[in-house]
Amino acid sequence: MKLTWYGHSAFRVEAGDAQILIDPFLSGNPAWDGGWEDVADGVTHVLLTHGHNDHLGDSVEILKKTGAVAVANFEICMHLVTKGVSGDRINPGNTGGTVDCGAFTTTFVQALHSSSFDNGDGTNTYLGNPLGLILHFPGDKTLYHMGDTDIFGDMALINELHQPDIGIVPIGDRFTMGGAVAALACQRFFKFSAVVPCHYGSFGVIDQNADKFLSGMDGSATKVLVPEKGVAFEV
Repeated sequence: MKLTWYGHSAFRVEAGDAQILIDPFLSGNPAWDGGWEDVADGVTHVLLTHGHNDHLGDSVEILKKTGAVAVANFEICMHLVTKGVSGDRINPGNTGGTVDCGAFTTTFVQALHSSSFDNGDGTNTYLGNPLGLILHFPGDKTLYHMGDTDIFGDMALINELHQPDIGIVPIGDRFTMGGAVAALACQRFFKFSAVVPCHYGSFGVIDQNADKFLSGMDGSATKVLVPEKGVAFEV
């Protein structure tokens, strides 16, 4: 499995026939100036954890250009349709559900956050519950993108049910758990072989580096991978 981080919570996941973008906030991302066109080349699926603008990002444009399938909660999928995404290119679900994505499955799990879209006119569109995403790939590792969340006790059940190998973990504080709490979540509830921190180093009001997370993970058997933006790496 190959991952590429584009700053904030945006990742490309390549595994077998699946070419996935998760939370493709690329245009306007302070941590990424490479645009979305090259990033989206060959993408088969766009997965979304929740409806905030810095996670939906360029989803509509990417979905229209590539013909990829959107995988998200029901409200987000319907929102995308109102923006011109074809109704046969959505694969909606909700908390606890699993959807077949062809080369992999996606299970939607709890996240402690909020979810709405800023319309730019002083109004917001409610876009359902925030979610974490469990990606099961036949014959490959299981990936858990936590979305934006705090720590919560039912992470233990998520581990029991899905036994994820790779964790993508928000660490930036203020809008998600901070690095020390994120490290506690990883060590108390999971047996990840590797974790990748995200949701930091973009906006000035959140933590600018992964130092607190790295300190909290010191001594753990889990490998911490702090990626370079735009550079693919194997997990």
